Amino acid sequence: MNGNFEKELTDLKTQVGSLPGTGNKLTMVVLSGSLDKQLAAMIIATGAAAMGQKVVLFFTFWGTAALRDPNKKVGGKNLISRMFGMMLPKGRNRLKLSQMHMAGMGTAMLKGLMKKKNVASLDQLYEVAGQLGVEIKICEMTMDLMGFKREEMMNYPNLEVCGVATMLAHARESSMQFFI
Repeated sequence: MNGNFEKELTDLKTQVGSLPGTGNKLTMVVLSGSLDKQLAAMIIATGAAAMGQKVVLFFTFWGTAALRDPNKKVGGKNLISRMFGMMLPKGRNRLKLSQMHMAGMGTAMLKGLMKKKNVASLDQLYEVAGQLGVEIKICEMTMDLMGFKREEMMNYPNLEVCGVATMLAHARESSMQFFI
């Protein structure tokens, strides 16, 4: 009877270990293109990675604009793509606050306060995220809709353009999922 119990316990542990969402992984959908929400996403991502979790960020819609490199120019865009490019911020340093932007004053105040309090800037958080192996996936459909090209995105060590199925596969393996 004792051997049977141990076998059943081993079988149960195997079954539980193979359930979705039991991995040491965090998957986050980054939808927002607001400075404060991008900061929150990167603070959570770098914190989880520093604690040994695998972290995958899936950028879609307005969040994708933060990944654009302001120094890169690409041609061959149609009128709609050029319009999206002009209307959306080009890079993370041009993001505005979601609340209390106050014509730029709120954003400048927050950045100044962060510097004074030695809080990592968004640039620093992205750098640390890259060093910690945080993966960034960019939604292929969003890129197509907004006319963004891979060539205009920032240089980042673990950056990939992919579809929603890839994000869902990562989320299924994750013990935590966030949506910012």
